[in-house]
Amino acid sequence: MRPRAHEAHKLGKVGWLRAGVLGANDGIVSTASLIVGVAAAHASHADILLTGVAGLVAGAMSMATGEYVSVHSQADTEAAALAEEKVELEVDYAGESRELTEIYVRRGLERPLAKQVAEQLMAHDALGSHARDELGLSTNLRARPVQAALASALSFAVGAAMPLLVASIAPPEYLLPATILVSLLSLLCLGALAARAGGASVLTGAVRVTFWSALAMGATALVGSLFGARG
Repeated sequence: MRPRAHEAHKLGKVGWLRAGVLGANDGIVSTASLIVGVAAAHASHADILLTGVAGLVAGAMSMATGEYVSVHSQADTEAAALAEEKVELEVDYAGESRELTEIYVRRGLERPLAKQVAEQLMAHDALGSHARDELGLSTNLRARPVQAALASALSFAVGAAMPLLVASIAPPEYLLPATILVSLLSLLCLGALAARAGGASVLTGAVRVTFWSALAMGATALVGSLFGARG
């Protein structure tokens, strides 16, 4: 009989999926909204492109900074919890073993078996056992600030490049509808792909992302047209 391979579950990709989808979605929505708002104000083509480029650079840096600070705070919290747990193991190893036993009992193991499992796991890796089963920390889900920041910045830039590319090649008279159409189609596909990768409803994910993004672009277009009319 062939050995059964480990199952590849969706949850292992949640962190990267969240950062990637958030970055790309924000890149498309933010840049498209800027372009649509400025175009609705009847700005020149050069000003529209300059606004889009500035939005791409500023947005990518903002996403990277925000993600780094957020994930680094999470990493600091995890490190502090592990340090505290390490001290507790050094001070009261037996008490920590009983604590781990109780965790396994609550999960359904009979007490003798729970005690045996706790003792064997702690003999192998006491801190790792408590990090996983008491603190809920996992190596696969461990906070990685630099990687999260780079992923967010890159995904934002890739997303922002889509409406910017359309605005740069579309004729001036079609720039506004072309940017809106391509951006919404891109967001529709992004929402569907993200939902599929996460194991959620493809239709629900696609519609949710597209609806709120269309609302954001509509709001900026309204503001741009009002200020353009006043100008």
